Amino acid sequence: MVATRMVAMERWLMAFRVVIMGLCPLMMLKLAPLSLTRWLMALKISVPIVLLGKTLKFIARNYLETEEGQDMSPRPPSMARSPPGPAPPGRGWAPAPPPHRLRSLARAWLDEDAAWPDAALAALGDTAARAELLSKAGAGPAGVLAGAPFAEAVFGVSGCRVTWRVPEGAALPPGRAVVAEVEGPAAGVLGGERVALNILGRCSGVASMAARAVAVARAEGWAGVVAGTRKTTPGFRLAEKYALGVGGADPHRGGLGGLILLKDNHRALAAAAGGLEQMILGVRRAGGFTRRLEVECSSAEEALAAAGAGADIIMLDNLAPQELHAAAAQVKAAHPGVMVEASGGIVLETLPQFLGPHIDVVSMGCLTHSAPALDFALRVLEP
Repeated sequence: MVATRMVAMERWLMAFRVVIMGLCPLMMLKLAPLSLTRWLMALKISVPIVLLGKTLKFIARNYLETEEGQDMSPRPPSMARSPPGPAPPGRGWAPAPPPHRLRSLARAWLDEDAAWPDAALAALGDTAARAELLSKAGAGPAGVLAGAPFAEAVFGVSGCRVTWRVPEGAALPPGRAVVAEVEGPAAGVLGGERVALNILGRCSGVASMAARAVAVARAEGWAGVVAGTRKTTPGFRLAEKYALGVGGADPHRGGLGGLILLKDNHRALAAAAGGLEQMILGVRRAGGFTRRLEVECSSAEEALAAAGAGADIIMLDNLAPQELHAAAAQVKAAHPGVMVEASGGIVLETLPQFLGPHIDVVSMGCLTHSAPALDFALRVLEP
């Protein structure tokens, strides 16, 4: 939008300058027989007008840049970013964490891997390097690229720049394919290599499995939510939750501070709180009005009791498909506004059995704890 408005503004200013520059010779011809004093007066008039045109152009450019908050100055070729391609049909969209979180995670992951001094890099000094990030897709369904913001943060903290050739969320090309280019100091390129590859492999594996699960659900004609769980890798939860979103699944709650979930172990202590209803009332007071409450249940009776006590979401956990659908139907009949989530040991092969008209959400721990990592490599290019 800024570029379009800038072009239009520059065209108007160019026309203004052409008119002025055309009038100046005419004025001079008109004044040719006149005295030197009038010639000098004409020059005094024309020169400020030309300068006025340049000043207007400068003001217009800076106004538009400030208004839109964008830098209109051209980027050097090495700093140009590849245009973000459109999201693939049916894929999810997941906002990347804010820059300060990305940098914080990147530094922590690099600290885990970075010994000092690194003898293998000692002889390179400040040598500049360029490298290609490669995906190595094998046989089977195409994988989904995920984890780019995290990998880019790792290289950024290491003083490098990344230009992506495959957009986040896109299907990875078959065989060996260049997904990005990295340039910067050799120590930064090689120091961030393994951490970035691990991130891309893990995130892309999670996104790929999430995309397959969503595809299975849609092929069955079910329009509910496929979600992950908190069964994530310690220290890597944010990246894995983000990858679930890239694959089209819902990340579910990020931690204990989000959705309030009373699981079976909480309910085992309900008697000490005065019963399930009193426990739910106490939890609601502690959690405030902004947080929803979910209760894990293992039977239709427990589900109806929890919904009657004020639960917003009922999780039917570890029920056989036939029992699950019967219990969900009872909950929906008695409490139409309560959401029903199916969970417990659901995998891609059995997913269709758990989809039904009374099920709103299916959560699958396998999307994170059993997702196979995809294979990526980095190849340094010779100068």
